[in-house]
Amino acid sequence: MPDRVFDGRAFRAKRRAADLTQRQVADAVGVQEAAVARWESETTKPLPETLPVLARLLGLPLGTLFPREGKPDLADLRADAGYSQKDTIAITGASTTSSVRKAESGVRRLSDELVALLAAAYGVSEGTLRAGQERSFGNTAPDEENGVPSTLAEKIQFALDRTYPGESAPSDAQLAAAVNEYAGATVVSGEDIRDLRTGAVTEAAPIVLEGVADMLGVKLAYLKSDDAVTRQVVEGLTLLASKRRGDVGQIAARGMGAEGLSADLLAIVNEVVADLAQRPRPDDPQR
Repeated sequence: MPDRVFDGRAFRAKRRAADLTQRQVADAVGVQEAAVARWESETTKPLPETLPVLARLLGLPLGTLFPREGKPDLADLRADAGYSQKDTIAITGASTTSSVRKAESGVRRLSDELVALLAAAYGVSEGTLRAGQERSFGNTAPDEENGVPSTLAEKIQFALDRTYPGESAPSDAQLAAAVNEYAGATVVSGEDIRDLRTGAVTEAAPIVLEGVADMLGVKLAYLKSDDAVTRQVVEGLTLLASKRRGDVGQIAARGMGAEGLSADLLAIVNEVVADLAQRPRPDDPQR
């Protein structure tokens, strides 16, 4: 699949803006300083599994700093989680990388047990991992679990995408400020929110989840493990995104969604739309 784009000059500018030296970057990634110099001169490129470390070091989302066109295959999912093939030995408990290597090469699919172990380690759903595996075999992957997010990171990102379609979503720092305001105390930082949103951290204190749910206009149960509630909220957020874009026809056509969206839930969606319309935009200087 398409590699993430590494622009050496752009990376050098971001590094300097973050007031980091090549030596500091090298130490964080575990390479020689000369390797970083070669990356920035575009003589060589960093290994795919080092890109998440570089993104975290610069405090930027992986997809923003190193974008990729197209969807990931199995090797991409591993690299995006920051693992080398050798690292998967500790995850799977195997003595070699054979199973992972063959699956990534499109030779033999992973067992159900390994799918579960790797999905948990990579911070993605089993459906997403299986879809990536199909791409490794050159097949068109089905929709990842019908588009229903399963991990906390996927749920937060899904809600952000649907709540602010075509708009500038709140930054991690803005989300943290909103959560702290909800809690009436400093309970989370922008870095904490970033870790939750990217899957680096998979759990949060109840008050943090309550604040995130309030900010995103979703039910608290959506951020937990109730599949039925998750699917209802997904349907509601999809309708919300359509309505905010002005796709009234789509709202009418999908008024009773695949999950049997009730009139009550549709009313909630309308209330959330009205509430969001009154909120300051995330980039509003008056915010």
